[in-house]
Amino acid sequence: MSQFPLLSALWLTPLVGAFLVLSMPANRPTAVKYAAVGVSTGVLVIAGTLTVLFDPAEPRYQFVESQPWIRSFGAGYVVGVDGVALVLVILTTVLMPFLLIAGWNDAEQPRGYLALILVVESMMLVSLLALDVLLFFVFFEAMLVPMFFLIGRYGGPGAPRAALKFLLYSLFGGLLMLAALIGLNLAMGGTFDFRAMVATVTSGGIASSPAVMHLIFLGFMFAFAVKAPLWPLHTWLPRVATEASPVTAVLMMAVVDKIGTFGMLRYCLKLFPDSAIQFRPLVATLAVVAIIYGALVAIGQRDIMRVIAYTSISHFGFIVLGLFVMTEQGQSGATLYMVNHGVATAALFLTAGFLVSRKGTRLIAEYGGIQQVAPVLAGTFLIAGLASLALPGLAPFVSEFLVLVGTFTRYPAFAVVAATALVLSAIYVLWLYQRVMTGPKRQEDAALRDLRPRELAVVVPLLVLLVVLGVYPKPALDVINPAVAHTGTDAVAPPPRRG
Repeated sequence: MSQFPLLSALWLTPLVGAFLVLSMPANRPTAVKYAAVGVSTGVLVIAGTLTVLFDPAEPRYQFVESQPWIRSFGAGYVVGVDGVALVLVILTTVLMPFLLIAGWNDAEQPRGYLALILVVESMMLVSLLALDVLLFFVFFEAMLVPMFFLIGRYGGPGAPRAALKFLLYSLFGGLLMLAALIGLNLAMGGTFDFRAMVATVTSGGIASSPAVMHLIFLGFMFAFAVKAPLWPLHTWLPRVATEASPVTAVLMMAVVDKIGTFGMLRYCLKLFPDSAIQFRPLVATLAVVAIIYGALVAIGQRDIMRVIAYTSISHFGFIVLGLFVMTEQGQSGATLYMVNHGVATAALFLTAGFLVSRKGTRLIAEYGGIQQVAPVLAGTFLIAGLASLALPGLAPFVSEFLVLVGTFTRYPAFAVVAATALVLSAIYVLWLYQRVMTGPKRQEDAALRDLRPRELAVVVPLLVLLVVLGVYPKPALDVINPAVAHTGTDAVAPPPRRG
């Protein structure tokens, strides 16, 4: 295996690129934009190299780099990648160039805007790669700063309040996680090394009572549930989705929020297997509530962006349900769902953003007959919407099906209730398309332009990816399944016997 520090290069490249973008002349905005896209493309090349060299049959964590950091705390710079982290790294690095191109005209002075996006990418990648829990926590929380400015400075009139609400929710969750992290460090003998912690859990050498470990688990779980977001800690998301720029909203829902569900899988299930089993019915119940609640509320929205935001709450409910039913099918489906949801949400939200930028309003009642004047835009919106409702042949169907099958083996009633969201999603997607795209053409929309080449260059590859992953998900599952199976050796309980 290559000795070149691929993982450090992966996350340092966008960080260095952000400083490069900031140092460029302000009077050359086009050059700044091309530089940012070039940096993100370079990160994608590194991630592609990582993917080619990664071997699912080899030891779980590969390309590991380890250096001492804060010896007195037992913390180090330790990074590595497994199958779950790898697919999320690919999702992040694939989406980023498209987001930068989609936001080409979002800011008159793009240096700060593009630099913040690259910083978020860098911090996201460190969070996925960290094998030291303190290192993970530092970047997990530091990510709030660039996201706060992306939301508050480059959004609509209500963006500052939306950014503040997001920050307060996240900081409160982070404060609880910090307290839990300190307790975890003491319980694990003064180390933050994730692998050493897992070994301690496996050997039964934890120096704290089960009640204390339950409290520490809840501290981690709360922080991840806020980030995910899981009902009832979701209320910051719809405001961010409507007030932030479409690119920032996609960055949040398709990329950053995955850290919450990733943290549940890696930390909550691996470090606290007994607590996870103890609280499994509660978390699964909240997930089912999120699935139904998000779908029902989406049906009643009058704002296009709020519809999509609430659909994401429903989809995140599926992901959390798949994780906490603790079956291999459920967890494989949930991990694949993280990827598929990211691609589908990016396609749908960006297409909606292109439409809103033309019309100047998010209100559904102001639309109608768009397919007559912009048929390509209407077609891409329909395909992305059908992916959101998990139509067979498109990527989310595979992951949603796996989650439901994995849930049925443990909680049949939950699986049946969650499956009703398939009908509800058809209602909100098709009704939204009908009201916006069909019907008589409005006179004021006669001059509305169809998708431009730059916009097609963003949306079409995402739609192709949805079809490819829907028809042939095997390459992704071949990477995901061994990592999930490894999690299963410690945290996945066998399904109950029947008969």
